[in-house]
Amino acid sequence: MLFLFIQHTSAALTINENFDRDVRKDMDMALDNIVPESLNWMHTDEGPDDSVSHTKTSLIGATISIPITDGRLNLGTWQGIYLTEFRHAVHSRRIVATVLS
Repeated sequence: MLFLFIQHTSAALTINENFDRDVRKDMDMALDNIVPESLNWMHTDEGPDDSVSHTKTSLIGATISIPITDGRLNLGTWQGIYLTEFRHAVHSRRIVATVLS
């Protein structure tokens, strides 16, 4: 089993369709509607996307687990691993990978 954990509070990990790039755009659009930047956010120390990013991360999650079968990730045909970045500015991100056998 592979466990992935992102060490950040404004980016998340998820598994989704990885064939059509429009899925990523649709995810962004849906999350922007669920958690709009236009709300009266109080925590904006790092900019207007600060609390918005933390909230989206809480919804999506910081960890995923993927079974390993015969030495390969056992993802579905169309599945891919997404690192979803919620900040407007570019950031470096660290992911911890743990493999249990």
